[in-house]
Amino acid sequence: MSISKTLSTLSAALLLALAAGTAAAADKVKIAMVVKSLGNGFFDAAHEGGKAAAKELGDVELIYTGPTAPTAEAQIEVINSLISQKVDALVISANDKDALVPIAKRAMQRGIKVISFDSGIAPAGRLMQLNPSNNALIGTKLAEMASAATGGAGGDIAILSATAQATNQNIWIAEMKKALAKPEFGKLKLVNVVYGDDQSDKSYREALGLLRSNPNLKVIVAPTTVGIVASAKAVADEKLVGKVYVTGLGLPSEMAGHVKSGAVKSFAIWNPIDLGYSATRLAYAFVKGKASGKQGEQIEAGRMGKITIEGDGEAAMAAPFTYDASNVEQFAKIF
Repeated sequence: MSISKTLSTLSAALLLALAAGTAAAADKVKIAMVVKSLGNGFFDAAHEGGKAAAKELGDVELIYTGPTAPTAEAQIEVINSLISQKVDALVISANDKDALVPIAKRAMQRGIKVISFDSGIAPAGRLMQLNPSNNALIGTKLAEMASAATGGAGGDIAILSATAQATNQNIWIAEMKKALAKPEFGKLKLVNVVYGDDQSDKSYREALGLLRSNPNLKVIVAPTTVGIVASAKAVADEKLVGKVYVTGLGLPSEMAGHVKSGAVKSFAIWNPIDLGYSATRLAYAFVKGKASGKQGEQIEAGRMGKITIEGDGEAAMAAPFTYDASNVEQFAKIF
């Protein structure tokens, strides 16, 4: 074979290889996970779950992103950029359920599958919402843990939430209030609800404010991973461990020390790794035409089994799990 023919053959082979590589890249399903804000341990764990799902599926490119500040405006900028990148699906934890509807609609008009998880987008802006658990169960769990923290004696309690617009926080607080109206929680008195905007420093200041303005306070309930850590630190710094307890929703890795110190008797959370995993699997099913979001539809979600769409296109992943001194160290090694 002549040198010219050899070079021609090699060139053809190289072009075929490049074409195959380009086709393989084009065949990848691009799923973008947009979280409330970067640097949040809960969402870092969800990212790990998303990566596990992407690895299982094999043909998924997972983009993990979010704003530095937990605002709807900042999220809209991020989503705009992803629309320009022509992703196949958006998996969003919303900072404001209504403010994100127009940008989410724009994404869907361009063929992008939009689902929300953790904190939902209003129904008009997504195909489905994956709740980590059942809202009523979460609200009841928060009331149960507050009661348990007082040893059943009751007393004044307060709530430290994320932002005033956070969809999931507001729903859980509403459900907790329903639970507190029941006879079994009659000894608990909710005296205040404050907002730390899921920022450590502001949450800490709000917790200090609760402690200093409510001398009879027995429990701070923080249904946010940032707020519960800040509240526990405030209780310790004010030397109120054993007098005021903190409970709510937190990550074992961040709460183990506070359980050991006595500032926290128990707290709850679903597994955020499973949540990110499930949301990624569901988004993939929508992209592949295996899900439409209709009520009653069951979507295959890998190791999490089948997830059922209920009313308003919402689905629950699993019930919340309680962590205390008996198990927190074990789970702290995981997330």
